Amino acid sequence: MMKSAVEVRGLTVVRGGRPVLTDLDLTLEGGVTGLLGPSGCGKTTLLRSIVGVQQVAGGDITIFGEPAGSRPLRDRIGYVTQDASVYADLTVTENLRFFARVLNADPGQVGRAIDAVDLGSHAHAVVGQLSGGQLSRASLAVALLNEPDLLVLDEPTVGLDPVLRRDLWELFHRLADAGAVVLVSSHVMDEAERCDRLLLMREGAIIADDTPSAIKQNAGTADIEAAFLNLVERSAA
Repeated sequence: MMKSAVEVRGLTVVRGGRPVLTDLDLTLEGGVTGLLGPSGCGKTTLLRSIVGVQQVAGGDITIFGEPAGSRPLRDRIGYVTQDASVYADLTVTENLRFFARVLNADPGQVGRAIDAVDLGSHAHAVVGQLSGGQLSRASLAVALLNEPDLLVLDEPTVGLDPVLRRDLWELFHRLADAGAVVLVSSHVMDEAERCDRLLLMREGAIIADDTPSAIKQNAGTADIEAAFLNLVERSAA
């Protein structure tokens, strides 16, 4: 039996003496999976755990059969944090060339990654002079250098205008169609409809896991935000 791309079993994370995630189970296959929930519900902690940069108190996480954070996964995972991960005093191209050397990526990927995030017209602009949306896309370009098998994105569309948000989601789906597993977190409920699969999270727990249409149908609502509120009320009853 073929294993899932990502398997999370009994994940427990404690921060500041407070449990953030408790005995959480999760599997990921292909396609674009959205992780939605309010700020502070544990989304970033879960993503960091999957990538292997979060200290965990218990549980196991395997990515493509390897323990999370292990050396064999370094070239197979692209991770974009909420904070920009590029150098402000270098141009976009200089940043990509630098990270290509660090990641041992094909130098030919630099131009392709820049074009993929639609920064070709700003390829020689100093990153510190870019807008917030352009800065986010520069960070995404770095994550695409090694053509990752798993792409983990922590609120990549925050602060972007509707056109750029649409374009990025189209890019996420193109990457998934090419075989990548894409996990995208957001607290913007209207982005739920753009996902193949949706995980709704609240207070460190997954309260729904299905397609957007199935979640709405199960909750008896017309939109995801109403479905989320319905599920919260059910769990509190």
